[in-house]
Amino acid sequence: METINRNSYIHFAKSLLSKRQTHSCTASLKSEAIQYLQGIIDFLFPHFSNKVYYTQEDVLSKLQLLKRDLIELIKLLNGQAPKNITEIADSFIQKIPGIDKMLWNDAEAIFEGDPAAESIDEVILAYPGFMAIIIFRIAHELYLLKVSIIPRIFTEYAHEKTGIDIHPGAQIGSPFFIDHGTGIVIGETTVIGKNVKLYQGVTLGAMSVDKSLSHVKRHPTIENDVIIYSQAVILGGNTIIGSGSIVGGNSWVTQSIPPNSVVYNKSEVRVKTNQEFENTIDFII
Repeated sequence: METINRNSYIHFAKSLLSKRQTHSCTASLKSEAIQYLQGIIDFLFPHFSNKVYYTQEDVLSKLQLLKRDLIELIKLLNGQAPKNITEIADSFIQKIPGIDKMLWNDAEAIFEGDPAAESIDEVILAYPGFMAIIIFRIAHELYLLKVSIIPRIFTEYAHEKTGIDIHPGAQIGSPFFIDHGTGIVIGETTVIGKNVKLYQGVTLGAMSVDKSLSHVKRHPTIENDVIIYSQAVILGGNTIIGSGSIVGGNSWVTQSIPPNSVVYNKSEVRVKTNQEFENTIDFII
């Protein structure tokens, strides 16, 4: 085996060391973040945990433990960790009862709105859309507290597990229903009202990805009681889908529509004749 030529790699070594010092998040940040997320899910839903809570004191003790563990998790950000970690952890723990209430509202709405669902427990255990909503609501509260990186780790974990990509910065009312869900994308500045239902492949995106627009509303607003069917694409920060509207499958929407509208992609069916297709070309796919 040839010996490494020290002079050939000295520039690379300096560059690598500089990057390792600048990007000082620890190697365990991602795994620890996912473990913490799973701990919250287990706490809120007995469906995912063997832990039994017998008394109110058990619950309060767990909340205290979640606070302590969040402090330690945020510390793993090292140079990117905020100074007021304890204050952030306090604020997040205070949000947990509200998160819990919204999630059970979401689960109930999915159960009541889907004829295929036999129970709320089935929704919680078996619906990828609901799991994506769980993780989003947890990540969103940390995002609002300006915790860096960790909320994105949470939602990208949901993306990996469910195929649903929701940025933690999106604002989503409750109840919220994702049916099937695979391929849904919801951008950072999206605003979604209450009782909205999305099907698979829906994109709520931006008209432009210019970096200069990072602090501008780039994604649409979906008002209350809207249904958006599969593969619909709705783009733009000024685009508002009015309450009570229906957006049909495969629609492409880049401008606002008033409340109680129906938008759909019209398909045309033509019956071919021998005269129209005299010179057809044979082909095999």
